[in-house]
Amino acid sequence: MRAVVITEPGGPEVLEVQEVPDPTPGPDDVLIRVAATAINRADLLQRQGNYPPPDGASPYLGMECAGTIAAVGETVAGWEVGDQVCALLAGGGYAEQVAVPVGQLLPVPAGVSLVDAAALPEAACTVWSMVFGPLAGRLQPGERFLVHGGSSGIGTMAIQVAHRFGAEVFCTAGTKRKVDVCRSLGADHPINYREEEFEEVVRELTDGAGLDVLLDNMGASYLPRNIAALGVGGRLIVLGLQGGVRGELNLGAVLSKRITIHAAGLRGRSLAQKAEIVAETQANVWPMIESGAVRPIVDRVLTLDDAGEAHRLVDSSEHIGKVVLRVP
Repeated sequence: MRAVVITEPGGPEVLEVQEVPDPTPGPDDVLIRVAATAINRADLLQRQGNYPPPDGASPYLGMECAGTIAAVGETVAGWEVGDQVCALLAGGGYAEQVAVPVGQLLPVPAGVSLVDAAALPEAACTVWSMVFGPLAGRLQPGERFLVHGGSSGIGTMAIQVAHRFGAEVFCTAGTKRKVDVCRSLGADHPINYREEEFEEVVRELTDGAGLDVLLDNMGASYLPRNIAALGVGGRLIVLGLQGGVRGELNLGAVLSKRITIHAAGLRGRSLAQKAEIVAETQANVWPMIESGAVRPIVDRVLTLDDAGEAHRLVDSSEHIGKVVLRVP
C-alpha cells in the first residue's frame, strides 16, 4: 500500500509517500480501506521526532480516518465488509489501509460525507471525554466554558457541542474572521486575544464569578491567566503545550478556588478506555451531528501526496477547523 513516511525527523519536507507493507489485522481488528484522514497537531510533533507512537501502534502518521471496511477479524461482531466507518487511531491514518481495534470504530453519521467524517473522531472523542466526562470537565448546562483556539478542529467541535448542551460559551481566536466563525458556531463570547486579555473579559462578563471549565491548548504561557479566569470549583483541562511546558502555578489561587487541573490525551490510553470513550461519544455527540446541530468544520481537502503542504498550513494556524487528506 501507499503511506506517508517520515524519512527523518524535521520539517514538512521530510514527508514522503512510499510503498510500504500492508497492515495485518488481528482477530479483534477491522481493516479499513481509507478514504480520508485529517491532520492533528500531534502529527506535527511526531514528524519532528517529539511524539513517538505508542508501543504496538502503526509507525505512520494519522490519528483518525474514514473509509470502508475491507476485512474483519475472526472475533469481530456487528460490523461487515463494505460498511462505511470512521475511526479513532493510535496511528496509521496517512495510508491506503489501516488496521483498527473494533472498539474504536464509529459509523459515519447520517448526512455527513465519507471524506468529511474523517474530521470527526479525534475532535469529538477528545471534546466529549475531556469537557463533559465524569473524570475531567464535567460541564453542565448553564455553566460557563472557555476553549482556547476556538477556530481549531478541537475548538470548533467544542463550541458547537457546548452550545448545544446549554453552556455559556467563551472562546479565544486571533483574527476577526476567526472570531466571526466562532460566533456563528455558537460562541456567546468570542474574544480576539490579540486585542483583549481574555481573563479580563471573563472577569467583566461574569461579574468576577469566572469560568467553570476551561479547555487549554497553550500550556505554560497561559497557566497563570487560566487560573485567574477560573471560578470557584473550576476545572482546567490541558490538552496542548503550544505555549511551553514549564510555567508558574499560584497554588494559593488553586486552593482558594478549589480548582482541579486535568491532563487530556487519548492516544496513549488502553484499548478498553478508548472503546468506552468512543461508545460514549457515539451515544452523545452523534445524535447532535445527525440532527444538524453539530457538523465537522473542514477548511480544505487535499490529497495524501499533499501531506507536507497540509502540515505547513496547520503549522501556520491560518486554517479554520480541520485540514483533510483524501486518499485516492
